[in-house]
Amino acid sequence: MPIRLLALLIGSLCITTSFAAPNIPTEHQHQLASQRFWLSLGHYAPGKLGGWRSYVNDTEFFLADNGDKSPLAELKATLSGLYADPALGDDHPQCRYPARTRWLRKQLTLENLPEPACTEYQTWYNDIDPHSTVLVFPDAYLNSPSSMFGHTLLRIDTPDTKDNGTTLLSYALNFGAMVDSMDNGILYAWRGLAGGYPGQFSLLPYRDKISEYSHLENRDLWEYHLNLTPAETQRMIEHVWELRQIRFDYYFFDENCSFRLLELLEIARPTLRLTEQFPLTAIPVDTVRAVREAGLITEVQYRPSRERELLERFELLSGPELDWVQLLAEDSNHLDADTFLNQPTERQALIQEAAYRWTRYQASGLERDPANAQRSLALLQAINRNPAPAQPAQMPTLPEQGHDSRTWHLGLGSHAHQHFAEYGLRMAYHDLIDNQAGFPLGAQIELGKLRVRQYEGNHWQLEELGLINIRSLTPRNRLLKPWSWQVAAGMERIPTDNDRRRLASYLSGGGGFTWQPFSNTSSYLLATLRTEYNPDTAAALNLASGFDAGVLWRNPLGNLHLNATADYFHHGEVRRRLALGQQWELGHNLGLRLSAEREFSHFSTPQNSLTLQLRWYHY
Repeated sequence: MPIRLLALLIGSLCITTSFAAPNIPTEHQHQLASQRFWLSLGHYAPGKLGGWRSYVNDTEFFLADNGDKSPLAELKATLSGLYADPALGDDHPQCRYPARTRWLRKQLTLENLPEPACTEYQTWYNDIDPHSTVLVFPDAYLNSPSSMFGHTLLRIDTPDTKDNGTTLLSYALNFGAMVDSMDNGILYAWRGLAGGYPGQFSLLPYRDKISEYSHLENRDLWEYHLNLTPAETQRMIEHVWELRQIRFDYYFFDENCSFRLLELLEIARPTLRLTEQFPLTAIPVDTVRAVREAGLITEVQYRPSRERELLERFELLSGPELDWVQLLAEDSNHLDADTFLNQPTERQALIQEAAYRWTRYQASGLERDPANAQRSLALLQAINRNPAPAQPAQMPTLPEQGHDSRTWHLGLGSHAHQHFAEYGLRMAYHDLIDNQAGFPLGAQIELGKLRVRQYEGNHWQLEELGLINIRSLTPRNRLLKPWSWQVAAGMERIPTDNDRRRLASYLSGGGGFTWQPFSNTSSYLLATLRTEYNPDTAAALNLASGFDAGVLWRNPLGNLHLNATADYFHHGEVRRRLALGQQWELGHNLGLRLSAEREFSHFSTPQNSLTLQLRWYHY
């Protein structure tokens, strides 16, 4: 029996006749328990075998023993609890469930409720002082499995936030997994997929989230102001109090941060139908798109990451000027060098500001270094004497204006003179040459990829079953030198003897560098390792090292990718591949892709493939 229910029963022994619960007709109770708002308050969803189940995975949330499966039982227990002895104070059900209390009071015109002193709740609520709501979308962060698709949270503003410019003092409402700090990245990803972590809501200062996302993880932030009224925002925050320290199951792809926040928005405005749009997955950018389509967004503000601001400053400088940036960041005494002072004043200003930003960027996440702090102070003083002109950040395409996350494709082609039709599905969500708007060039995240071919003679064949394929190809420059990397796993057709192609399982990864020789063009070179299960070889499990090199070109039609790979296996096989792909962007959610490929292997003669695909992006 939940502790709160035990306290309620003990307290009910002291109820006076003036606090007696009304006799609500059974039919009316059934009607109340089936109303959408009551179901939303309990986070109920239809059970797979009928009935109801709550997403809440915590008995402390329910007053009834079977409250997680029976909205009616929880309604009855709540009605009884509202009339408990007010001496229970902060443990009184009215204090614990302010959103339930308000709704039932209105639905049943309850005039004789006891009035417990909810001191803890009132202090918490007054500190937040909720008035308006902002949906915040931190962009994707490929180096974290839980943030590969971005993230969403809510910012709760006070009545005077906008007038006083005190956004950083607002509270951020976040839902996230409670992760064991000892878990490595692979275990973290697996447990997140399988629901191995509990999830909880948390409220913390917005400035802390900005520091985490924009400064430490270098993620752009998009702030979507919502048209929720003060009363709607307040109703949502009342329910957030009910969810304090309450655990949910957490899954990366459906019951995640974004899905939970959509539930809160439906509490704020019960007429919304947001969660119904995500029966399988709830990718953050898709939920932002759903919020926009629901007409909730009134204004968008863009908060660039520290890295993006730095890169934009670097783009204003020539090669020799970037050398000065590095010199000043390493030794501020160069500010007084004649060779620096002889440059035009406006160029000095740009160099100084870039050097200051570079110094602060390098110090992100590190303990305070007195020498670094002294250099930063000297550069800041120089900037005050000779300030650079304001350089407002250029707002990229809004994330939700990119293509939808699920992809279907229909293709026609030939392989080794055999013609085929190809049918494909990708659950999520972008590759290197997909329609580009809203996505950075050189970023790829593919999950759940399926390709099936129908050859002449009605011969069907599974061509590929991709579990995961991630690439992060970030260009290097004179000062920023990030690594590029990739990882992939799944099953695909490989050449074997007698020109046959067999389905083999594989796990591969690699690391290296990316450069940007020209605008809208990137080239990369990665060293790779591959593990492959192939029963046709003497050792079924085979290891290979190799390389992956290519060029990406953003052109007037779309994206072009030229790619060359080679794998050198321990048993002597050498496998090489040369591929070219061009995507024509026919529309927001429509693309036409031409792919040409040539494979070389010791086991077969060189084989050519040519495919034309019509790609439809759809959730």
